[in-house]
Amino acid sequence: MPTAAWLEHLGINPDKFVKPQITMPWLTFRQLVLDAGRFSNDKTLGLMVGERLLINTHGIVGYAALSSGSVRQLVDLLQHYLVLRTDLLTVGTSERDGEFRLDFFENRPLEDVRRSIIEATVLAIRNVLDFTTMGTSEIREVTFPFDGDERLAESVFRCPVAYNRDLAGFTLPLAAIDTPLKMANKISFQEALKVCQQELDQLSTEQTWSARVRRLMLQSRHGFPSLEMTARRFHITPRTLHRRLVDEGTSYRAVLEGVRHQLAIQYLESGQMSIQEISFALGYSDIANFRKAFKRWEMLAPSEYLNAHRQ
Repeated sequence: MPTAAWLEHLGINPDKFVKPQITMPWLTFRQLVLDAGRFSNDKTLGLMVGERLLINTHGIVGYAALSSGSVRQLVDLLQHYLVLRTDLLTVGTSERDGEFRLDFFENRPLEDVRRSIIEATVLAIRNVLDFTTMGTSEIREVTFPFDGDERLAESVFRCPVAYNRDLAGFTLPLAAIDTPLKMANKISFQEALKVCQQELDQLSTEQTWSARVRRLMLQSRHGFPSLEMTARRFHITPRTLHRRLVDEGTSYRAVLEGVRHQLAIQYLESGQMSIQEISFALGYSDIANFRKAFKRWEMLAPSEYLNAHRQ
């Protein structure tokens, strides 16, 4: 199918892509990735795309990365501003046993395009890291939580790659992440950071309030913020936030319910957590309340859903 006809079928107008910021509905983007995989007949689409996502394809975020003072500063940049490139994944970090770990968490179930999106994103970040460190980043291992082509992945990442692990991400030597980068430019970095923040502010104002609340909940790794804390993050009163959500036909409780439903499915299908652990992670003090809520969502108990998924 010709490219123009394909995009028209998906309702995509290429002329809009001249703008610095462009968003696309999830269903449209998912179909775009599925079609690309089908047309190319290539299960390694994510690696093929990620290999082409070099630092100069990331706009102001790439420029800020280029001027970063250290790997730690670069990672901090990604944690705050990756959303300017994609809102499908969130970056998390940890330090243990002399290693610095960079992980990528799904902000929503990525369904049948999960492998393509995560492989492309992780490889794109690896490209950024490799360029800013002039090839001295010393990535020790890359991991993915699904099946994949290990030989091909190792050829593009140029380091050991392991599939079917708990998380997507990679490890670096902790001793190297604070080493000054040769291309560091403090003034350029600060100027680029200002533009990143401006674009983030613009992106936030273009979103619905329910989408902003949902994103904040998904990015919270230590329990969901209350209505009051959420409102404080947005510098408005709880009453104002409640009214704005009602104007959009929803509520804080409804958004929280949707996030819990999404994460419950994701956790169950990952097979990494028990039902009791999932209940606790989703903020239920009583596992019976979680079972009751899940049955309301899926018309099945969590254990029944898990058995059906395994079959």
